[in-house]
Amino acid sequence: MTAVNTKTSPVNIDERKKLDIRSGDTVKVYQKIQEKGKTRIQMFEGLVLARKHGTEAGATFTVRRVAGGYGVEKVFPLYSPLIDKVEITKRAKVRKAKLYYIRKKAAKEISKRMRMEMMRNDEPEVAEVAATESHPENKPE
Repeated sequence: MTAVNTKTSPVNIDERKKLDIRSGDTVKVYQKIQEKGKTRIQMFEGLVLARKHGTEAGATFTVRRVAGGYGVEKVFPLYSPLIDKVEITKRAKVRKAKLYYIRKKAAKEISKRMRMEMMRNDEPEVAEVAATESHPENKPE
């Protein structure tokens, strides 16, 4: 007689395998967090940058979101018992399996906005310039 392992996984493995998470998807990951003896569920919503290791036991997916002006990335194990559920909210057509270029793209966009803001603060107001030009006392001779 052989011993049979009767312990089962707390995660529904078949359900997680059927999740078709791809890079470019926007997902909501409901994560169990334990604080002071209590368990609560926290949602992390963002863009899937990468999916690694297929559907095997060590499969992971990377999610990125911008929180408070900073880019935050988390790597979630697909079969983690700490993940309550994963919802796919939006699909995007992407041509790459790994979207790591999004990091630089976001940084460029932020620096571009800051540059525009700095230029706006440095330029005098259009109304002030027009008022000084139309006034006869301010004309050079």
